[in-house]
Amino acid sequence: MDAMTPGLAGQKGLRGEILLELKKTQPLTAKELGDRFSVSANAVRRHLKELEAESLVVYGREQRGAGAPTYAYRLSQDAEKLFPRRYEEAITRLLQHVVEREGRSAALSILNEQYAELRRKLGRVEDLEPAERARVVARAFESAGFMAECEEKDGEMRLTIHNCAIHAAASCLPEVCESELTFLKDVLDAPTERRTHIMNGCNACQYVINMDVPASPAA
Repeated sequence: MDAMTPGLAGQKGLRGEILLELKKTQPLTAKELGDRFSVSANAVRRHLKELEAESLVVYGREQRGAGAPTYAYRLSQDAEKLFPRRYEEAITRLLQHVVEREGRSAALSILNEQYAELRRKLGRVEDLEPAERARVVARAFESAGFMAECEEKDGEMRLTIHNCAIHAAASCLPEVCESELTFLKDVLDAPTERRTHIMNGCNACQYVINMDVPASPAA
């Protein structure tokens, strides 16, 4: 797996790793986090206590299996702000202004042009092997402030984006997400399906790409 994660200002070592892991997969218990980092649950709890005191994690009781309920942790809204959302506020204001003055179609045209520019910057990715093509796209998303993972399995390429760098823009203009999907279908030239969606409350947007089948002209 190719994993690309942003640095978190002021959060280094195990503390930073805990926040990154919760961003990818939450909620998680102290034991689950300990197992992932090969440390004791008590060591993780010390960090979780500090993060809770800084209002970076919250917890709730969950029933896991037949035993007693356990505490599971997730990121707070303050912690979510630690992850890169470069230029999000400015982009959101711009899009709202364009929608008010010229309508949603004009705002969507601006977004589509941004994806077209990214497509041009990627160059001749069609000369690359399908798996490498997906990795190049993942790196492009990373440079734009997204957390991306690329995994190849059973003839599929799974591109998972954990951090939506334009979340606020997508909230007011959902067409942003469809522009992203259209871009991926075009640049990867393969059938691409969004399996999970941050805007629907999921931890990540995951795209499944069937590299064994060329995309249809209408895709």
